[in-house]
Amino acid sequence: MDTYYDIVILTDSRYENPEKTNWYIDQVLLEDGLVQKALEATGLKVIRKDWACKDFDWTKTKYAIFRTTWDYFDRFKEFFTWFEKTRKIVQFINVPEIIYWNLDKHYLSDLDKLGLNIPPTHFIEKGEQQSLRNLFERTHWQKAVLKPAIAGAARETFLIDVKDFEKFEGDLQRLLANETMLFQEFQHQIQSNGEMSLMMIGGKYTHAVLKKAKSGDFRVQDDFGGSVEAYEASNDEIAFAERAITTCPYTPLYGRVDIFYDNNNELALGELELIEPELWFRNHPDAATKLAESVYKYIQQ
Repeated sequence: MDTYYDIVILTDSRYENPEKTNWYIDQVLLEDGLVQKALEATGLKVIRKDWACKDFDWTKTKYAIFRTTWDYFDRFKEFFTWFEKTRKIVQFINVPEIIYWNLDKHYLSDLDKLGLNIPPTHFIEKGEQQSLRNLFERTHWQKAVLKPAIAGAARETFLIDVKDFEKFEGDLQRLLANETMLFQEFQHQIQSNGEMSLMMIGGKYTHAVLKKAKSGDFRVQDDFGGSVEAYEASNDEIAFAERAITTCPYTPLYGRVDIFYDNNNELALGELELIEPELWFRNHPDAATKLAESVYKYIQQ
């Protein structure tokens, strides 16, 4: 007899049934396990699958929730072929409109136009004739970050000083041939004081972490040796994160708002993570319960 599921928790092949684990994979399994147990506690029938699994029949589930699909940004073409096909069969959480909007960092420009503070940013469109020399001359910045509009885990991200920008010119031209890039003014306080990640479930704040880069680096991801610690967000920081969520053109069921204090010491948005954000449920298991309750309520509508 075929088994039907209410919802599939989406992961990638590295984390579905690993033969060997390490501290990082153990965290992934713990996080997904907390979500699965919380969803099952609501009475839903749940399975966890690699999004690219060739043997799973997607007609056997009604919903799917993105969690640890952290290889998709290295497999964009394959991922979107699968996504376009599967979205006709399965209802995704967050919904596809959110996925498409949040995938491309042009969303930062949308939020900026709606009054949300973001770091000074120039978008350099794919194929555009542009140079780092011209960008630094136009902006008068001393340091800038160059990164793709569609990426994750700090892929192809560079910190560039105006004094030696020439050695990165080839990288800009190489990348522009295939994708849109962002040129952002470097924000010193991220390097010195870190970046706060506020977890948002059903539009409401649940908990936060502080991410700091290792000495000599500017990337706060633990992939690059960054540290993560529990953090008590201030009322102003929570209000900023809630505003970021409500300013979205769509309403996400869950997400993460990465914020920092900019070069003017004002709160600013670094990223809005609405596709497959790490949510540090291991620090705050009650948030997994709140996510499950929000999903259950959404499904029952």
